[in-house]
Amino acid sequence: MANCQLLTAKSYFTYSGLLLVFLLFGLTTEAQQLLTLEDAVKIALENNYNIRLSKNNAAISANNVNLAEAGMLPGVTGNLNNNSSVQNSSQTQADGSVRELDRARNSSTSYGVSLNWTVFDGFAMFSIYDELKELKKLGETNMRATVLNTVSEVINNYYNLIRLKQELSATDTAVAISRLRLTTAQNRYKIGKAAKLEVLTATVDLNTDTTNLLRQRDYVRSAKITLNELLARDVNTPFEVTDTIVVDNQLQYDRLQQLSSQQNPAIQTAFINERIARLNLKQVKANRYPVIGLATGYNFSRSHSELGFARDSRGRGLTYGVTASVNIFNGFLQRRYEKNAEIQIDNANLEYERQKQNINAQLLSAYQTYQTNLELVKLEKSNQDVAKQNMDITLAKFRLGSVTPVEFREAQRNYLDANVRFTGAQYQAKAAEIALKELAGNLDL
Repeated sequence: MANCQLLTAKSYFTYSGLLLVFLLFGLTTEAQQLLTLEDAVKIALENNYNIRLSKNNAAISANNVNLAEAGMLPGVTGNLNNNSSVQNSSQTQADGSVRELDRARNSSTSYGVSLNWTVFDGFAMFSIYDELKELKKLGETNMRATVLNTVSEVINNYYNLIRLKQELSATDTAVAISRLRLTTAQNRYKIGKAAKLEVLTATVDLNTDTTNLLRQRDYVRSAKITLNELLARDVNTPFEVTDTIVVDNQLQYDRLQQLSSQQNPAIQTAFINERIARLNLKQVKANRYPVIGLATGYNFSRSHSELGFARDSRGRGLTYGVTASVNIFNGFLQRRYEKNAEIQIDNANLEYERQKQNINAQLLSAYQTYQTNLELVKLEKSNQDVAKQNMDITLAKFRLGSVTPVEFREAQRNYLDANVRFTGAQYQAKAAEIALKELAGNLDL
């Protein structure tokens, strides 16, 4: 009875020591910079290179939406021409006399302002303007798709880092238990209650667990580098993440399907491309109409000739006119162009339907995965609780000497595996949740 109380006391102090180590480790972690998920997403939205490039492209598309780009406004140009020559000239007059002059200098100068304005082109300019507005929407949709993809990647990597750290904690616990087992085996060997083989086996198992711990630490460091790269900051920036994975288990398939049909960037892009194809047909049909333009200008001119009837001349004045042209026959190319434009509209419609079907298929598959992972989280949580109870009982029996090292190691492995599987199930459920929200175009935190 006294021995049992002594062993219980030793176990208490051993657990207290482990708890103190973990507490100190936690305080050290909190002393480092804590990067929350909200902060990570905010930094990515500000710094990520893909997002910044996409924003610039969207800004270019927005800048292109103007009347001048569509050809609705007149063009005004300034003109200047200045020509000079040195010639040996000979002129025969009407009376038969001849006038000659060597190195005669001649010059002419003209300058002015001209305006050209296409006032009618078969309504093509209005279709071009509408197309520019659709291209602006397309740029905004592409930017939104980039933002969704990047935020999804940041969230995935953030929770993956949490998973790796939880696995690191489980592996660290396994090392502590193996170290306790080795210490116990050494003490038992010293008093003659255990063979040398038990000490050697415990040493090998401790070395194995330590190797796994070092590898797990490397995985954590690599995951931090990847996350820093996504945030477009120094990859050596130290930080810590939170230690919990909270899964939203209230997602409904019907609601997600409704949101995806309205907000999914791929579906929106296909819809905008269909609109652009229809506007392109209008531009092609505009070639059947005449093109009417106005031209006007105000010009100054001056010329000098050393040999001739007029040595100097000057002029200035307004010019104006109307131009009109119409395509009468171009070898039936107009008909072919229109037919091709109609085929492009059909292709755009098919692409739109294909995208909707593809997104619906992805959504249904992701939702089934999400439901399965929610069930796995419950199952693995139950397994984790059972494995912990088994580990506690086995550890107590091992201290009493009523459990073989092989049985102890098996219980230890089951406990570690249960922790890893539970953490993995949580992460997989979270990843499925993120995929569903991304497909629905409604990715929140």
